[in-house]
Amino acid sequence: MAATRIVYLVPGFFGFTSVGAVSYFHDVEQTLDRALRRRGVEARIVRCRTQPTASIPRRTDDLRKQVIRSGGLRAGELHFIGHSTGGLDVRMLLTPGVKISSGDSEERIAGLTRTAITVATPHHGTPLANHFITVQGQALLLVSSALATSGQGRGAILAAAKAIALVARLDDWIGRRDTSLDRVADNLLRKIRFDRRDPAWKFLGEIERDQGAVLQLTPEGIELFDAAVADRAGIDYGCVVAGVPRPSETFRIKELLDPEYIVLRALFRILHALTARPHPRYPYPKPTGTTQRLLDRGLGFKVTPGTSDGVVPTLSQLHGRVLHVARADHLDVVGHYTLAGGTSGNWLPSGAGFTPEAFDATWDAVAAAIARGGKVRGA
Repeated sequence: MAATRIVYLVPGFFGFTSVGAVSYFHDVEQTLDRALRRRGVEARIVRCRTQPTASIPRRTDDLRKQVIRSGGLRAGELHFIGHSTGGLDVRMLLTPGVKISSGDSEERIAGLTRTAITVATPHHGTPLANHFITVQGQALLLVSSALATSGQGRGAILAAAKAIALVARLDDWIGRRDTSLDRVADNLLRKIRFDRRDPAWKFLGEIERDQGAVLQLTPEGIELFDAAVADRAGIDYGCVVAGVPRPSETFRIKELLDPEYIVLRALFRILHALTARPHPRYPYPKPTGTTQRLLDRGLGFKVTPGTSDGVVPTLSQLHGRVLHVARADHLDVVGHYTLAGGTSGNWLPSGAGFTPEAFDATWDAVAAAIARGGKVRGA
């Protein structure tokens, strides 16, 4: 009888399992399961919850507890996939000698782990984090989260959500159907309740309680992380790397008629510009010639320290074996690309041209690494 395999999907900064009908890993579970079965690998896939902006050690301890609760210590082998900051949580959990609890569960988990896969993870930080430690960035986080903790604040957000949902329904009359606004309305806004137990308020409340990861994700903060966190022998570490071309300055006529797209596109341009500024005193490691060619070929243009997926610099995402290079933005790779499955919004319209075929190829590469990791450790 084959040993039980469990694969953990670990969300990143601002991460969640689901809010309303919006899932963090949209269609990843099903796509990965199919890819594993094609290789004769059966596994239980667990979507983890996290504290969205908490410090990495606290997020890591949360992950440790979920592994225990889900029966991970009784499994034959474990595999971890961390998107964005979730990849750092995974690396810390598996570090030799790490102590995030009073027992030995960290060592027992690491002893069962075969693969640790990071997806668009800021292994060397992201300049975007520096923006969130400014006065303006901190104010944005505090105001948005504080609204969730008062009845008046929740009432204001609820009223705004209902109004936006109404606009989304009315614009169908002029032929604007299945827009980003429609998908937000259908999957989230129409489902928000005033009850403080609603997942949306819980999510915002968690942001208010702990924002420790903001400082830790800066290039300066991550240098200390990298000095303390080490890979464990016997575990196969691999990465999925993402990047997009510089945003275009032009719009197509169809895009000019979509105000939601214009707003989201403008937001992406700001994020991309902030992320494209490498720190002068904390540079990313220079890739080998082989890795550089792999990156250039995968993205279709020359990768430089200014290249990113709009949130994390591409060169910052390198750690372990490069499993796949995706011409994709930060959320494309977890299923939030244009009309993904007809239900997921394109929150970062980067113009990368990510497709369902590219999504399948990304997670097929992850499945191949999981299948390989089990064989290598079991040999």
